[in-house]
Amino acid sequence: MTAQNPIPENLPAGGVLPKEPLDLPRPPAQDAGVAGGPKPHQNTVETILEWTAPGRPFRKRGKQYYLTSLLITLLVEVILFLFSQYLLMLVVLSLVFVAFVLNTVAPSDFKYRISTEGITVEDHFFLWQELYDFYFKKREGIDVVHIRTHSFIPGELTLTLGNTDREHVKSALLPYLPYRELIKPTFMEKSADWLTKNFPLEKEA
Repeated sequence: MTAQNPIPENLPAGGVLPKEPLDLPRPPAQDAGVAGGPKPHQNTVETILEWTAPGRPFRKRGKQYYLTSLLITLLVEVILFLFSQYLLMLVVLSLVFVAFVLNTVAPSDFKYRISTEGITVEDHFFLWQELYDFYFKKREGIDVVHIRTHSFIPGELTLTLGNTDREHVKSALLPYLPYRELIKPTFMEKSADWLTKNFPLEKEA
């Protein structure tokens, strides 16, 4: 006698085994090229705004500015000489020399670019993760956007706007950085503003 297959005890009525459901979800296609499978992720860097402007605020000075600066420097040098502060005399002369150079030589134009990945200043690139917030100021009658960084160096980026509208730059930065409407001036800034207002080196044109 030949062995027969055992009949399951839980066989339903009618003696027919249940079929596999046809509405079970199918496993996702492994090949990305197959229709319905996951599409490959593509990253694209888009330029939001770019412009060209001088590398720093600049205003041409007249003869009165240099003459008044030289007279003040001479007075300070005499006072330091009477107190035998020879090292400070050299420091004052160095600062005056740098100030004269910055106010005589016009800055070269810089290329600024705001993209979806960060900010480019000439050949220096900063990711959005490296930047903190931004605010606007007017220096020498020119709009400047200041962008603070998380790291101590450089600490802050200064981008002169030139002929670029402030609102355009603001709308380009807002999706990535918080805007600080009011910045409390430091003691040095308050002192410089007070001296400029009460003891101007040249008359306003």
